[in-house]
Amino acid sequence: MKAVYPVIFTQTEDAILVEVPDLEILTEGNDIQNAIEMARDAIGVTGLSMQDHGEPIPKPTDFREVDVKKGTFAEEGEGQLSLVDIDFDVYRRKLDVKTVRRNVTLPNWLNQEAEEAHINVSKVLQEALMTKLGVNKYP
Repeated sequence: MKAVYPVIFTQTEDAILVEVPDLEILTEGNDIQNAIEMARDAIGVTGLSMQDHGEPIPKPTDFREVDVKKGTFAEEGEGQLSLVDIDFDVYRRKLDVKTVRRNVTLPNWLNQEAEEAHINVSKVLQEALMTKLGVNKYP
């Protein structure tokens, strides 16, 4: 699922404060690039957590309806509205790096050939599955 959320960025002396009103997220970054990365990361983690708990991820508000003057950090400085995109499916694949044990049945002769050739069968299977499914580990 892809989404684009309105985000309020407020520059202070020490950091850029970040608010994602739709998800009640508050974070910060060192500079604008870092602030955008922090916003995207926080959106991704929050969204996946909601999915994992069976909760729906809120749809983004139309950016024209967001009033930066009513933001949490309005008193800290002038807020600037921007949009941050996220692909929750891609984000989940990026974070879900745990391995799962699967049993695979091979003919003995094929297994022996693979061992003699020092082929990592698990790695070959992973690569073949990604090719067959048309997905990348980190799209």
